[in-house]
Amino acid sequence: MRISTTIFLTDETITPVRLARELEERGFGGLYLPEHTHIPVERTTPYPAGGELPPEYGRTLDPFVALGQAAAVTSQLGLGTGITLVAQHDPIDLAKQIATLDHLSGGRFTLGLGFGWNREEAADHGVEWTTRRELTQDRMALMRALWAAEPTPYKGEFGSVRASYAYPKPLSGPRTLIGGAAGPKLFAHIADYADGWLPIGGRGLSQSLPVLRDVWSAAGRDPEKLQVIPYAVLPTPGKLAHYAELGVEEVVLQLPPAGEAEVLRVLDEFGQYV
Repeated sequence: MRISTTIFLTDETITPVRLARELEERGFGGLYLPEHTHIPVERTTPYPAGGELPPEYGRTLDPFVALGQAAAVTSQLGLGTGITLVAQHDPIDLAKQIATLDHLSGGRFTLGLGFGWNREEAADHGVEWTTRRELTQDRMALMRALWAAEPTPYKGEFGSVRASYAYPKPLSGPRTLIGGAAGPKLFAHIADYADGWLPIGGRGLSQSLPVLRDVWSAAGRDPEKLQVIPYAVLPTPGKLAHYAELGVEEVVLQLPPAGEAEVLRVLDEFGQYV
């Protein structure tokens, strides 16, 4: 099983360069980074995990800049987002960022994407909350038109692009995973335009995974190609063994948003799973 990691990298934590080098030297499979452009102080959206919103949410490094640093000092480490808030981006700019990072890293990038939970953050980007899923799907289609081998136009409900020269092209696709809670809408999106699912915490997979597999197969997708990667997991040997029994081939473990000494201590603990 491939053991990857995720962390809220901020201006107060271990640096991307130091962490990436340590992960590769220790044999970890990948580094996934979250995204929040900003957290409005005057907000009404509750924190999904309950309680006060942790301060690192308002201090996150830009994932593409940080992953670019990580790519420059490694050669094997997988690089991913967990997750990119696609609806909050200009899709033409985002397509270029993704293609450039995947090209420069030798095809090591995974696009983890999601629909977000903070209404105020999304509103500042001009996102209409009730249509954010459809907007994300539309922007993914537009980006794929730019990544196509030949100049390809796209006209959708929310955006369009002329047939264009747009290089570099992503080397790996890129692999696309959608994060979010199990449900009919999420599973329909995964089957329609993604390669798999990033279930946060990995709970309830015994019940939800068969449902997703049915939706995937009904959409005409190859059952062997579905990827399910439990995300932000706090590991135990029993938990990872359970995932293995379900056919999971990669797990993303949660690192603390801390300084170098604390992060390296946790990596020492997680080393037993690599």
